[in-house]
Amino acid sequence: MADRTTIAAGIRISTDIEHRPDRPAPYRARVRWFDPTTERRQSISEGSNSEEEAQEWLQAIIQAARTGLTPSTATMTPAECGEANMGLALRGVEPKTLNPYLAGWRKRVVPAVGHLAVRLIINGVVDRTVQNRIADAPSRQTVKNIIAVLVRGMEQSVRVSIVSVNPARVTGRQKHHKPAEEELRGPRAPALPDWDSLIHLADAPVAASRDQYRGCGDVVVFAARAAARIGKVSGCRVQDIDTDQWIRTVRRQARPAPGGLTDKGTKGKRARTVHTVVLRDATHGDDVVIRLGYEHLRRIAGRGSLMTR
Repeated sequence: MADRTTIAAGIRISTDIEHRPDRPAPYRARVRWFDPTTERRQSISEGSNSEEEAQEWLQAIIQAARTGLTPSTATMTPAECGEANMGLALRGVEPKTLNPYLAGWRKRVVPAVGHLAVRLIINGVVDRTVQNRIADAPSRQTVKNIIAVLVRGMEQSVRVSIVSVNPARVTGRQKHHKPAEEELRGPRAPALPDWDSLIHLADAPVAASRDQYRGCGDVVVFAARAAARIGKVSGCRVQDIDTDQWIRTVRRQARPAPGGLTDKGTKGKRARTVHTVVLRDATHGDDVVIRLGYEHLRRIAGRGSLMTR
């Protein structure tokens, strides 16, 4: 069975369904057309279990073609769409965020849904993918990166009219993250018990470093006393600290980016002052805290985990 249809762009496509009883999917639906750009005849096909399914596939291709899409574009997968349009999808993303987004796309999104046609990705597919990633991912930030890059990738599919709405815009994912048991008892429950524990923690990276460099421990103590995460510590300058009152002015943070560290403003986009006597938010190595018996700090690192009681 064959048919010919002229699509909106003036390109005539030919469709046919062939019954091949010796195949697992015996009904092959095929679309052929002449590409004026390459000046070559193109074709795509899809196997189906019934003639009705094959006809539905052809109708979807014809409907997409009437909006100006070539059959090859209408049947693109997220992996193919990302390879062709990822530069546009990630325009405006800061360099330090670019690498985590690309890693989330390659390692999580493409293996999960990269083989499906974009037009077949619906809300249920995205919901199941997000739920699986929440179950497997080590942190909320990883899940956030996965969803963000998936939303941007699917947004490009909306822009080129492969789909009409973006199914990747999900809400309510935060409630699926179960807080650590210590956090349920109170935000200060996982804190280090006293100053000696902090010094003990700071001595561990010194012992593990080459030539027992004392600066490794000084960074941990400074981060705890200045209430600073690693980005704020890396962005600190001598002139930012008032040694008469021991007050630090937080003006910038330094974060990893392609080519090395790069300075950027604070999240609030304004400078603020911090007393350096508060003990919290120090960043540390997972192996150090586990070896010292503070494994709970690894699970919630970067969320005030070194506050003392």
